[in-house]
Amino acid sequence: MNSNNNSSSHGEVDQRNKESLDSRFNQTLKNVQGLLKGRSIPGKILLTRRSDILDDSGSQERSPSYQRSFSQNDAGTSDDMDKSMEGGVRNTNNSDGNTTDNKLTSSTSKNDDAANEVQNSAMGTRATDSARVTKFTKELSGQMVILERLRELAWSGVPPYMRPNVWRLLLGYAPPNSDRREGVLRRKRLEYLDCVAQFYDIPDTERSADEINMLRQIAVDCPRTVPDVPFFQQAQVQKSLDRILYTWAIRHPASGYVQGINDLVTPFLVVFLSEYLEGSIDSWSISDMSSGKISNIEADCYWCLSKLLDGMQDHYTFAQPGIQRLVFKLKELVRRIDEPVSRHMEDQGLEYLQFAFRWFNCLLIREIPFHLVTRLWDTYLAEGDALPDFLVYIFASFLLTWSDELQKLDFQEMVMFLQHLPTQNWTYQELETVLSRAYIWHSMFNSSPSHLAS
Repeated sequence: MNSNNNSSSHGEVDQRNKESLDSRFNQTLKNVQGLLKGRSIPGKILLTRRSDILDDSGSQERSPSYQRSFSQNDAGTSDDMDKSMEGGVRNTNNSDGNTTDNKLTSSTSKNDDAANEVQNSAMGTRATDSARVTKFTKELSGQMVILERLRELAWSGVPPYMRPNVWRLLLGYAPPNSDRREGVLRRKRLEYLDCVAQFYDIPDTERSADEINMLRQIAVDCPRTVPDVPFFQQAQVQKSLDRILYTWAIRHPASGYVQGINDLVTPFLVVFLSEYLEGSIDSWSISDMSSGKISNIEADCYWCLSKLLDGMQDHYTFAQPGIQRLVFKLKELVRRIDEPVSRHMEDQGLEYLQFAFRWFNCLLIREIPFHLVTRLWDTYLAEGDALPDFLVYIFASFLLTWSDELQKLDFQEMVMFLQHLPTQNWTYQELETVLSRAYIWHSMFNSSPSHLAS
């Protein structure tokens, strides 16, 4: 009798401890998010929701300028809306003489769509609030951009119409000195054209057998790239992807082309096209664009892809040892943070490589709705050289979003669940939560690697 009472008592204590731990963590998350509203931490800024600020007004009515900050989120192309919100404030450092004039018009239908989007998506809108836009404008308008300050701002989101310039700077493709920027970009774009002429625009008789096989594999993969976004199925878009990927692979023989790299081009393509095309990506077409503009966009994608992958070269070399190393770190981090789900996955015989390899290989592009990808990549690029290690924390936070669900599944069910995660209705709120948790865990564990030792 006593033993039964004791075991029951211990069970209640364990349950209370678990609930207390969960409660403390959730409260810590809320406290950190609240603390960082409008503030910056060196290297990182947490996302915050602004819906609470709007609700305080006691009115459900929103101004057209605020609505515009939400319209066309899906491709990060709300250039005209963000500019109208800021009364026409824009970054004047156009790096390409052919860059399209950014228009300040917005239709009533866009406003209506924006209002609906506000209701349906609790987006962390710090990227488009007026104070942050002013800070971005100030950083970008000087003769010398201070990259560390730009990284701090970009970590929690970049205003869509500023994103092309910010990404070029964060990746080191465009120099921080504005006097040199236009000349450097012109030279790099011409260099890309030379590479295309030398390696791509040649007959197959001048290629090796390996190069022909690589070209065929790229041709197979291009139609599979973001298949749920019709824009990427356009023949001219796939031709651009083909040129970028093949040229990159030839210039990087240590890895060559690896499946998954095709996905990594898509955020760059969307962002740099947004300088020329307005509205939703669903209505985009490049059929009327000049060859010069398309060439410049391809060149920017090529060089930015190269800069990104320079920091993770061993992710795509033979056997992809860099990814295998990060998958092991992910397993150790999950074990430290959430021992019950870690033990359950181990008991069921589930290997992290079975699901997380694709996450690292494609940087979550296949796991979340495409309209959230460019926002996620703001944080990726703001991390700079530290990105590979921080990916481990983002992916741990992403996985443990479904901790409770995973513990109820057997091996086969977990495999199916993790290959088809229920993210199709995700909004910026869910992405914000993932990044916030990742930041907290990174702060807790990254400086204490011994905590993650087996």
